[in-house]
Amino acid sequence: MKNSTRLFAISLLSLAISGCAVTSQPIERTVSEARAKSDLQSMFADQEPLSGPLTLHEAMARAVKYNLEARLKVMEEALAQRQVDLATFDMLPRMAVSAGYAGRNNVSASSSQSLNTGTQSLEPSTSQDRDRGVADLTMVWNVLDFGVSYVSAKQQGDQRLIVQERRRKVVHTIIQDVRSAYWRALAAERLLTQIDQLMARVAEARANSQQLSEQRIGDPVQALSYQRALIEATRQLEEQRRALSLAKTELATLINLPLGTPLTLAAASDYPVPELNISWTQLEQEALTNRPELREQDYQARISAAETRKAMLRLLPGLEFSAGGHYDSNTFLVNQSWADYGVKVTWNLFNVLSAPAAIDVAKAGEEVAQARRQAMSIAVLAQLHVANANFREAQRQFQTSQQVAGLDEQIAEQLRNRYKAQGIGELELIQGELNSLQTALRRDLAYAELRNSYGQLFASVGLDPLPDNLPSNSVQDIAAALAGREAQWQAGQF
Repeated sequence: MKNSTRLFAISLLSLAISGCAVTSQPIERTVSEARAKSDLQSMFADQEPLSGPLTLHEAMARAVKYNLEARLKVMEEALAQRQVDLATFDMLPRMAVSAGYAGRNNVSASSSQSLNTGTQSLEPSTSQDRDRGVADLTMVWNVLDFGVSYVSAKQQGDQRLIVQERRRKVVHTIIQDVRSAYWRALAAERLLTQIDQLMARVAEARANSQQLSEQRIGDPVQALSYQRALIEATRQLEEQRRALSLAKTELATLINLPLGTPLTLAAASDYPVPELNISWTQLEQEALTNRPELREQDYQARISAAETRKAMLRLLPGLEFSAGGHYDSNTFLVNQSWADYGVKVTWNLFNVLSAPAAIDVAKAGEEVAQARRQAMSIAVLAQLHVANANFREAQRQFQTSQQVAGLDEQIAEQLRNRYKAQGIGELELIQGELNSLQTALRRDLAYAELRNSYGQLFASVGLDPLPDNLPSNSVQDIAAALAGREAQWQAGQF
C-alpha cells in the first residue's frame, strides 16, 4: 500500500510537470500567406492614383505621404506623445482600493494573564466575527515624488521633441533620395529608347557581317575585326542600359508605388542651372540653428540638466500626506466605517551619502552633452562646406558635359550625312552615334548630380522643405508647398 501511494504521488508529480512544459509550434504556411496578402493590401492602400506624368515635386510629395519609413516616424512620434501623457499620471497621488471577505474556521478569542500572580485574569473572549467583509480606500501623496515625477514628465516631453527632430531628418533624407532617383530616372527615360534603337541597329549590322563572312565575301580579318567592334559597342550599350534600368524601380520604391506600375515622368525641355543666392554667413548660421541633429542635442542637454535637478531633489526629505476611508462588517465594532488621515516626513539618509556622486554624474552628463553638441557643430559646418564644394564642382562638370554632348551631337549629324552619301561605313556611323549617346548620358547624369548637390546644400543647412501648416494632406497641396518652399530658397528667402 505504501509503494502504491508513492507511485501515485510520483505519477501525479510527473503529470503536473509535463502540464507546465512550454512548447512553441512553427507558424504554418497558410498563416504566412494570409499575412503576405494582408501586408500587400495595407502597404499600398488608400493612395491617390497617378493622374499623368509625374513631376519632381509630386514624387517628393508622394514619398513624404506614403513612404513606409516616413509613416513609421509619424507613428513613433504619436507613441512618444502617448508616453508623455502617461508620464503626467505619475504626478497624481497614489490611490488604492481594496475589498474582500475574511473568515476563519474557529473563533478569534483571547484571554489575559496577570503579571503579578501569573493566573488567568480574564476568561476567553472575542471581539471579532468569524466571517466579515472589509473595504478600504486609501490615498497617499508624496510631495518629493511629485517633484521627481514632474521633472521626469518634462524629460519625456523632450524625448517626444527629439522624435520630432528625427522625423525631420527622415523627411530631409527621403526628399534627397527622391531628388537623386528622379533625375536619374528622367535620364533613363530620355535615353533608354535611343539605347534600344541603337542596340537593334548594332545587332542587325552584326547579322549582316556574319552572313557576308559565311559567304566568304571580303577580307576575313577585316570582317572579324568589324564584328568585334560591333560586339564591343553592344557591351558598352548593355552597361549603360543596366545603369539606367533600375532608376525607375528605385524611384517607385521611394514613393511607395506598387512595383510594375507604369510610370511616366514629366520631361524638362532644357537644363536650367540653379544658383545660390544666399550669403555664406547666413547659411552657416542657419545650419547651426536648424539642423535636426543639433536640435536633438539641445534637447539631450535639457534632459541631462533635468537629471541633475532630480538628483538634488532626492536630497530633500519627503513630505507625505495620506487619507483613507475604511469599512469592516465586524459586529463587535462600535464604528464599522471610519476615515483616517495623517502627515508624515520621510528621509532616506543614505541618499545624503550617495547624492554628491549622483549630482557629479548628472553634471558630467551635461558636460558630455555640451561637448557632443560642439563636436557635432563642427561636423555640420564641415558638411556644409563639402556640400558647397560639391555643388560648385557639379556646376563645372555639367557645363563641360553639356559642351561635349553638343559637339558629339554635331559630329553624329555630320556622320549621318556622310553615311547617306556613302562616304563612310556603318561601323563608323554607329561608333559616332554611340559616342554621342554616351556623352548625352554623362550630361544627364551630371545634371542629376547638379540638382542633387543643390538640394543637398539646403539639406545640410537643415531647412525644412515643408511649411508647418498645409491647406490639406493631398499630394497636390504637398507638391505645391514643396515647390513654393524651393522657389523661396532659390530667391534667397528663408
